[in-house]
Amino acid sequence: MPNIKIFSGSSHPDLSQKIADRLGLELGKVVTKKFSNQETCVEIGESVRGEDVYIVQSGCGEINDNLMELLIMINACKIASSSRVTAVIPCFPYARQDKKDKSRAPISAKLVANMLSVSGADHIITMDLHASQIQGFFDIPVDNLYAEPAVLKWIKENILEWKDCIIVSPDAGGAKSLSLLVTSIADRLNVDFALIHKERKKANEVDRMVLVGDVRDRVAILVDDMADTCGTICHAADKLISVGATKVYAILTHGIFSGPAISRINDACFEAAVKCFLSTLEAPIIESGMSSNSFVP
Repeated sequence: MPNIKIFSGSSHPDLSQKIADRLGLELGKVVTKKFSNQETCVEIGESVRGEDVYIVQSGCGEINDNLMELLIMINACKIASSSRVTAVIPCFPYARQDKKDKSRAPISAKLVANMLSVSGADHIITMDLHASQIQGFFDIPVDNLYAEPAVLKWIKENILEWKDCIIVSPDAGGAKSLSLLVTSIADRLNVDFALIHKERKKANEVDRMVLVGDVRDRVAILVDDMADTCGTICHAADKLISVGATKVYAILTHGIFSGPAISRINDACFEAAVKCFLSTLEAPIIESGMSSNSFVP
C-alpha cells in the first residue's frame, strides 16, 4: 500500500503505532510543538503529494488542544496536495453536545463537524458515536464503527456464566444509539436485557435511578458507550446489587475517566471494568476494588 500515509496526533501515539504495525507501514514523520503563546505548530516531515493520508487523533485528554492540532494537521496535508485526508477520531469530541436541549444552548458537535470539513477532511472514521445523528452533521462520508464484536468476544471469553447473564443499559433515557447497542448485544448472545432510567439535576450528577427488568440472582453486564466521571455507571452497579444481582461487570467503549472516576470505580462493586478503547491518558488498569481487571485494546 505505497499510496497510504499514516500520521499520529499527540493524543494516542501508541494506538497509531499499532495501526501502522498491523498494516505493515511506518508512521509518517510529523513534529508538533507549541509556541510560547501556546499556539500549536505542526510540521509534516515528508511529502504527501498525491497520497491517501490518514490522521489518527482522538478527542480526549486535552480535548481543545488535540482538536486544534487535528485541524491543523488536516489542513497542512490538504494544502500539501494530498489526494485524500481521512481523520480517524475514535472518541469524537463534543459528541454529548448534539442537540439544543435548552434555550441558547450550542450544538457543539455540529460546530466540530463544520470545522473538520472546512479544514479539508474528506472522510471521517469514528467509533460508537454517543449520538448517531452526528453523522448527519457532515456533508462528507462518515464511518461510525462499533465496539460490539470486541464486547461479545470479551464476554464469551471471560464470563463463565454469560449464557445466563443479563445485559443492562445504564441510561435508557439517553442516546438512542446506546439502547440499540445494548439490545443488539443481548440479541447476539440470546440473553435478556434490562434498562435503567436515570434522572439528572445537573450535568455529571445523577439524582434518581429506576430499573426496568429482573436481574435477581443473575450476572449483570452494564454496557455504556462513554464513561466520564463514572457517576452513572457506579450508581447503576449499586442499584443492580441492591435488587439482587450476583455480580456486576462494566464494559465501556470510551473510558474517559476524568475527575473522581478512578476512585469511584475502585470503590464500586464491579467484578471487572473493561474499556474497549483507551480514551484517556490515565492508566487503563484499575489496581484495587475489584476481583479482576481487564482492558480490551
